[in-house]
Amino acid sequence: MPQPPKQFGTWIRRFTPAPDSVARLVCLPHAGGSASFYHPLSKALAPTVDVLAVQYPGRQDRRQEPLITSLPDLADQIFAAIRHLDDRPLALFGHSMGAVLGYEIALRLQDAGLPAPVRFFASGRRAPSSPRDERVDPGSDEEILTELLRLSGTPAALLADPEIRDIVMPPIRADYQAVMAHRYEPDRSLDCPVTVLTGDNDPRVSIDEAAAWEDHTTGPTELEVFPGGHFFLAEQSTRVTGLLADRLAQDVATRHEARI
Repeated sequence: MPQPPKQFGTWIRRFTPAPDSVARLVCLPHAGGSASFYHPLSKALAPTVDVLAVQYPGRQDRRQEPLITSLPDLADQIFAAIRHLDDRPLALFGHSMGAVLGYEIALRLQDAGLPAPVRFFASGRRAPSSPRDERVDPGSDEEILTELLRLSGTPAALLADPEIRDIVMPPIRADYQAVMAHRYEPDRSLDCPVTVLTGDNDPRVSIDEAAAWEDHTTGPTELEVFPGGHFFLAEQSTRVTGLLADRLAQDVATRHEARI
């Protein structure tokens, strides 16, 4: 098997080396999130799957870099960072804002004539064709904090600490600005399988809105509903990991059979 690229640049974090992996999974964090959110997943899927987590600018070790407030710009730069990862089957996993980015990156791979992802996992996000009137003002810390507490993704005690708020709020504001400004382009479809993951009590995603992802690919689509809210991933980590491992094993086997 070809050796993996030695340099992933500033965009990619590999927490658990998996040199003998049969597939590679690029993971995209939620709004305000960072690459370390996927550290547990990288350990759980190794050594079979090589998990690469994307680190957006303006947080953790990239804290001093300028924030990006445009999802298309963010997708362009992540695409440039991963487009060379062709030494083994590649899949994309995105949660919430990360799901929108995963969709945009998969379209860019397609437009560039590169191999399509073996699968796109869209987690915790309604389909692009299912917009809502609900909006959070990126310029209002009060609205953003209310939304974060509603989604239960950040402990209230941390948000109550002024010093921590000063650190976490700038990237959250930037990400919300990017999400709120993003517009779906009709008549563009993926050509890969899509697995949709959602919580049955997510205030931001209904079951029907999650199921609408089937309208965004010519490939097969499946919907997996888990107990929990917007961050069901943390509550259902064992089940989610099992699902990812199972689907990627199927995808690798299917691609191998197609080449025989």
